[in-house]
Amino acid sequence: MTRISRRHIGIFGAFAAIYLLWGTTYLAVALALRSIPPLMLMATRSIAGGLILLACVKLAGRPTGSPRSWAFAATCGVLFFVGCHGVLSYVQQHVPSGLAAVLLATIPFWIVIAKTLLPGSKPALKNLAVLTPGIAGIGLIAWQQIGPNSSGLDIADIVLLLGASASWAIGTVLSEAYAGSSSRIALSGMELVTGGLVLVVLSIAFGELRSFDLGGISLASCGAWLYLVIAGTVLGFAAYIWLLKHISPTLVSTHTFVNPLVAVLLGWLVLGEYPTAEMLVGAALVVASVAGLLLVGALSNKQQHRMNASTCAVPEARESRGLKYPKSILPSR
Repeated sequence: MTRISRRHIGIFGAFAAIYLLWGTTYLAVALALRSIPPLMLMATRSIAGGLILLACVKLAGRPTGSPRSWAFAATCGVLFFVGCHGVLSYVQQHVPSGLAAVLLATIPFWIVIAKTLLPGSKPALKNLAVLTPGIAGIGLIAWQQIGPNSSGLDIADIVLLLGASASWAIGTVLSEAYAGSSSRIALSGMELVTGGLVLVVLSIAFGELRSFDLGGISLASCGAWLYLVIAGTVLGFAAYIWLLKHISPTLVSTHTFVNPLVAVLLGWLVLGEYPTAEMLVGAALVVASVAGLLLVGALSNKQQHRMNASTCAVPEARESRGLKYPKSILPSR
């Protein structure tokens, strides 16, 4: 009988965290918004989570970041937590949590498009082809809102959610280029704090403080806020970072199409958000596209590994038979 190691248990627990915890944050946001203004909700959540992560870095005796790292983190923080989370909290006042989750599942689409538009990059035709069902799914969901049998939601909310997905995708592409000395956890803490501070300014500018009553926060909203800080930000992110060190990023990225399914189910069971047939079909098309993107990426990586392996193996084989290549094309030892 195969013995289950601690590592396997850790992997199972970490996957459960990013699948379930991140999938449930949409419900938590919907509950918190009942008595906490949207921008203030995301501002306080981001700052609290960021400070906890930075405190962990400090306790570990590692540097929290140079001024240059803070400047880079501020740019990404605005894209992640203002352009995405701030917009999400605003729109979730008007749209079902499940619908919001489905449209934010388009983040991988925008990452592919953003990378395709980078200078010197070649369009990945396979990736663009796989996007087609997802785009059709988004169109179906949008048509439900503006067609003759519309559900009364504003098409502008759909556009805002797609813009939030694009903002997160651009932040992701920028973060991949990070070459500073700070750890990824420290960088994330800096992004959360800087993004949260910008949200505080926007909250004050939009007059949320004038209408906010601290004593009017319900127990459900308070619990949802704590859940977002601890489970959604600290535990979920820690599990995500840990998985990236032990598992293929392709497998870790499967949370992008599991989270919407969890959100739609919880919205139905807890909030009474009954999904229509059009929304379910559209969601299935979006999920299929994201799964297809991950599959294409996995196959491309596997093919690249085989090419690299064969490139290294051929010179070794020729050398063993006494045949020599010029030194310029031999792999370094």
